[in-house]
Amino acid sequence: MIYGLTKGTDFEKLCDGAAKAEAAGVMTYYALARMAKEQGYPEEVSKTFIEMANQEAVHAGFYATLTGKYNADIWQIAENFAAGEEKGEEQVNQFAQAFRAAGMNEAADEMEVFAKQEGHHGATLRAMIEKYKK
Repeated sequence: MIYGLTKGTDFEKLCDGAAKAEAAGVMTYYALARMAKEQGYPEEVSKTFIEMANQEAVHAGFYATLTGKYNADIWQIAENFAAGEEKGEEQVNQFAQAFRAAGMNEAADEMEVFAKQEGHHGATLRAMIEKYKK
């Protein structure tokens, strides 16, 4: 078990920095994937960036686990996130409406999809909590 293995050690800051760097890599690689599509590069380019982003996300989670960054009670975290995801659906929809009002319809269309996904995340978390929380 690696949870909290580096907490209180000389490795904690190193792992925290690594987690943050990996998380930034996730955002960067996904942005590069989107830009590659928009710029007309072959699908392979975008897919490669996405694969790299997914790997960076795993790396970030690994380092965060090593430092014990999050409470070990996964269901408490899931409950908090479920509430946030449910609120997120409404917030992203409002954001999309503001973009649409400003004439940025293409971005608003995608944000509306994201809003539905946020709501789905909340419902999925709630279902898992109901099924698995002891």
